[in-house]
Amino acid sequence: MSNIYLELMKKEISPALGCTEPGAIGLAVAKSHEILGKDVDKVIVYLSRNMLKNAMGVGIPGTNRVGIETAVALAVLIGKSEYLLEVFRDVTTEDLINAEKFVNEGRIQVEMADTDEKLYIRAVCISGNDSAETIIQTSHTNIVMIIHNGTKVYLQKEECTRVPESSHSYSLKVADIFKYITEAPVSELEFLQEAVDMNLTIAKEGLEDSYGLCVGKMEIESLVVPENAGMEQRAVALTAAAADARMAGCSLPVMSTTGSGNQGITASVPVAVAAEYLGKSHEEMLRALALSQLITIHIKSHIGKLSALCGCAIAAGIGAACGITYLEGGQLVHVENAIRNMVADISGLICDGAKYGCALKIATSVSSAFRCAALAVHNVTASGNDGIVDGDVEQTILNLAALGNKGMLDTDKLILNMMISH
Repeated sequence: MSNIYLELMKKEISPALGCTEPGAIGLAVAKSHEILGKDVDKVIVYLSRNMLKNAMGVGIPGTNRVGIETAVALAVLIGKSEYLLEVFRDVTTEDLINAEKFVNEGRIQVEMADTDEKLYIRAVCISGNDSAETIIQTSHTNIVMIIHNGTKVYLQKEECTRVPESSHSYSLKVADIFKYITEAPVSELEFLQEAVDMNLTIAKEGLEDSYGLCVGKMEIESLVVPENAGMEQRAVALTAAAADARMAGCSLPVMSTTGSGNQGITASVPVAVAAEYLGKSHEEMLRALALSQLITIHIKSHIGKLSALCGCAIAAGIGAACGITYLEGGQLVHVENAIRNMVADISGLICDGAKYGCALKIATSVSSAFRCAALAVHNVTASGNDGIVDGDVEQTILNLAALGNKGMLDTDKLILNMMISH
């Protein structure tokens, strides 16, 4: 069983450059261009509603530009599919000038795909009478089909194409996750240090320079004595600063969780800060990180990769609350308390696309995580009489997922319509 959790974390935790939705679009376009093997005259991308929502307003890494068209143009010009979600990492100033020209020439067409898939990208590159297309669905790097001049050159097996969004076939339980993180050999968890190092690096960059709304930077600068920031305020500032930088197109990579850099940041930075302030050992920090990451993955497996609910604030925020609870001496019962408290608190946070304002929601979530953890370890928890919270923690998670997947379908459509009308 131990290897299953390790395998899952290594599959769902990976480096990403910039927001993962433009990165996934760039990956599909780059692959199509490589298959085409010649200069591109025109690109048509078909995107699911949720992909459109999350890609249209976010910064492209290494640039001061936003938008799907810029991502597509850069992918044509410099994208390498072997880089996966770091597809834009070689961008230069000259590339940006050429990308702007490509866009202005009207060579990119963006359409809404006729699909019920939440995560779906079809990128078609055209040169004269030749064409190549790549389809990604379910997860950000999951290429399911490649077509060259009408011939399928790659087709993922049916059972792989239709995998559930959880990306794994076994059922996770909070109790089993907690047992694993307390018993796993610490050497098995050492790879999580890379997530801390990578995400703290961009967090510190976000504090030093001015990115996006400067939520993290202002959190610290608003203090009379910034050096005296407490544990919660420092964690809020660093986590929000990392999101500020990432959403504004900072060229530094982040370690993503379940395909989202902001989720990776939220699941790791607050836990690392809490471990430092509480004087915990390296081993205790790694175990808390594993708990945070696995709870995030568990909740996202029910909510889905893309949702009307803000996964960064809700799923990763709940994960962080569990990690903080563990660091404060909490046992399984206290971790379950923390989950119920977080669902009672922030379950209504919507996802209205990837953008500068994501840092605000993440700041709210991290603050809530510390509050809910503090309540949890003192045996204060929302009960089964509190709204969508259930006495059983797994049912509480299922209720949260039902809220996002069933109850907010019309909300998701309305959000996108509002965004498109800007």
